Amino acid sequence: MATPDPLAGLIKAVQLSPDNLPLRKHLAESFANLGRFAEAEAEYRAVLARDAQEPAARFGLARLYFQQSQTSQAWVVLESLVRDPQAPGEAHVLLAKLLLREGEVERAVARYKLGVETDPAAADPDLATQLGIDQAPDESEVSDGRIAVGGPEGAPDLSGRLEKPRVRFDDVGGMDAIKDEIRLKIIHPLKHPELYQAYGKAVGGGILMYGPPGCGKTHLARATAGEVSASFIAVGIEDVLDMWLGSSEKNLHALFDEARRNRPCVLFFDEVDALAANRSDLRQSAGRMIINQFLSELDGATASNDGVLVLAATNAPWHLDPAFRRPGRFDRILFVPPPDAPARAAILRVLAAGKPQQALDFDQVAKRADQFSGADLKAVVDLAVEAKLREAIASGVPKPLTTKDLLAAAALVKPSTKEWFSTARNYATFANQGGQYDDILKYLRK
Repeated sequence: MATPDPLAGLIKAVQLSPDNLPLRKHLAESFANLGRFAEAEAEYRAVLARDAQEPAARFGLARLYFQQSQTSQAWVVLESLVRDPQAPGEAHVLLAKLLLREGEVERAVARYKLGVETDPAAADPDLATQLGIDQAPDESEVSDGRIAVGGPEGAPDLSGRLEKPRVRFDDVGGMDAIKDEIRLKIIHPLKHPELYQAYGKAVGGGILMYGPPGCGKTHLARATAGEVSASFIAVGIEDVLDMWLGSSEKNLHALFDEARRNRPCVLFFDEVDALAANRSDLRQSAGRMIINQFLSELDGATASNDGVLVLAATNAPWHLDPAFRRPGRFDRILFVPPPDAPARAAILRVLAAGKPQQALDFDQVAKRADQFSGADLKAVVDLAVEAKLREAIASGVPKPLTTKDLLAAAALVKPSTKEWFSTARNYATFANQGGQYDDILKYLRK
């Protein structure tokens, strides 16, 4: 006799009331608790089909991917979700776990603290211990979630932050249109300052790059600095955000000052929407103060930004405050899509360099890896290498990578960009004021 399904009644209720989103979320969570991940995912997606921005369903989907070690998919969902002011604290804590797995301890600490600040119930003592986080002193006064009494004095020490990248545009596969925009806005003014001065055009400015994660935005920023032999400062949210009231603004000012002292300098902000979120979405005045400071620095209100080249990257441009798009700030907004076939072949060639290989047909693998990001392609090569290592351990003889190995690995990896485009499509279709997301629609029509 077949064992009755313990969720049969709940499944029947959802069938009778398919638009009852709380009921569907409850069913999805019940499936997940029983390890029925495919059915749980189907229910969460049914919720998101009716409300694409439902935070609990997005978090549930990310947690499913995390439980199944589908790291790329979990990254995409979480990086989009944590930019939503309604994101649960648990989402920030889960992202902290992923960051810790990647060895990015400082970013993990910043993200964990933000999660607990959002919802104290999201605290994970085991994770806090791994991150080495101590509790803040009870005697400190708290304002807007940030400690207002005490705290470190003076400007932060930025020694060791400056880089001199050696990577050039030739080391970046594809993205020719984006390189041309960067040349016009950043590189040509530095190489031909007299022409720009003749037209009264300052050397400097800002470019915002957006698109799915893992598609080379950070690599392109470093290559920009390398093209003009400029200094490079990479800024993450952990370099700016601080629990002491006023310290975040001080950190931001210090970063711009360091760039001005070392001009020409490329100042690159990763995850810029975490520092420049739409002020209408913010519940805390402290966040608005950081944004106002950022805008003041971009405008060069206290010091000239001539020779300071500001690049920024985001996976969620729709959460950015509109004030950042005004002329003189991020007045060039560039879509960075997943690499095309020639670029994918070039990326695979770089990733496979130095490994034992036998007549690899990178073009063939690239065709089978449609919509893969650079991070996805790295996963393909890593899986193929791991399979070869298992063979070598069993036989005692190392064997070279073949095209067949890469194709087999590519079949196991799902393109993480699809999750991003499912969210981006909604914004490009229903919130495309002024045609700012036309590039997304153009890409999706291909």
